This record gives sequence, C-alpha cells and structure tokens, in this order.
Amino acid sequence: MHRQASIIRVHPLAEHKTFISIENVVATGALHQNIDLNSIVRVFPGVEYRPEQFPGLVYHLRKPKTATLIFGSGKMVCTGAKSERQARKAIMRVVDELNRNGIVILSKPEIQVQNIVASVGLGGHIDLEKVTYSLNHTMYEPEQFPGLIYRMDDPKVVILIFTSGKLVCTGAKKETEVHRAVTKLQETLEEKTLITYE
Repeated sequence: MHRQASIIRVHPLAEHKTFISIENVVATGALHQNIDLNSIVRVFPGVEYRPEQFPGLVYHLRKPKTATLIFGSGKMVCTGAKSERQARKAIMRVVDELNRNGIVILSKPEIQVQNIVASVGLGGHIDLEKVTYSLNHTMYEPEQFPGLIYRMDDPKVVILIFTSGKLVCTGAKKETEVHRAVTKLQETLEEKTLITYE
C-alpha cells in the first residue's frame, strides 16, 4: 500500500525560533458620565488619588495585574495588560467593582485599544547600517541610541531594531497587527539579506 508523505507546513516565524511577547496593552474606556472620584476613595481606601499632583485616580487590580486611571470626566485608561482580552476584562472588572460598591455607572464602557507594545526576538544578527540604506522611513544614530527606528506604513507601527535581532514594536491597535508587522519585516530582512542566523 502506497502511503502519502504528510507535509508539515512550518509557520515562517517558527523556523528561526522567533518569539513575540506582548509586554503592555494600553486601552481606554469611556463611561459618558461624570464620576465623583472622592466617593471612590471613600469606598476603596487602597486607591491612589493625589489631585494636587495628578487629576486621575489610580485603581490597581491584582487579576489581571493592571492599573486603571479613572478621571472625573468618566474617561479611563488601563495599562499593564498582556493582551487585548485582558485589557478589556480589566476595565469591565473595575466598572463591576465600582457598581457593586455603590458607585453607579449607567452604561457599559466604550473600550478601545490605543497601543500595544511587544518585544520580539528574531534569533539572528541584523546589519543596521545596511537596513538604513535598504528601507525607507528609518532613523539610525548609533552615537545617541543603539537601535534603529523604523516606521512601517502598513500596519502603522514603529519598530526599534537592534543588531542582536531583538525588536520592540509599538503603535499597534491589535495583536494581529504586531504579528503581521514582524512577519513582514522578517521577510524583508531575509529577502535583502540584512539578517544572518546563527
């Protein structure tokens, strides 16, 4: 009996031990109502609120480990989440806790992811001098900063590129954009032989 060999398709990023780690997701929540921040302080003594220094109140959650800024205007900013889902969950959890403790929130918050920061490792060595000449929208001043700044148009992100093959990607609004940007950059670096793998 003739057996057909199965073909395993390797994801392009898997070949060189590429890793992508989401470090921080910043999301905003709009409640469309004014909030009395002093009443939150009375109910939750653990929150940070120093109006003479900063107009927002800082509400910490242990799970997911995040900090949410709440402003009197009803605007919220959540930082520290490790995924889009976690950021949304954190804002919803803060709103639930406020509601359960007598701080009446009239509607569900309108949540938007504003920025995703990811650290990336491509597992190779990148020639930054050559990258400067090969790619548009780059800035490289090694005497001021060891990394090259690359502004990608689609998806609209900024990537810091280091000779070690490490990258920092910022500006994405979705996790899929991070993966698309990294794949696109890696393919370009390989195509133009700007990266060498150990």
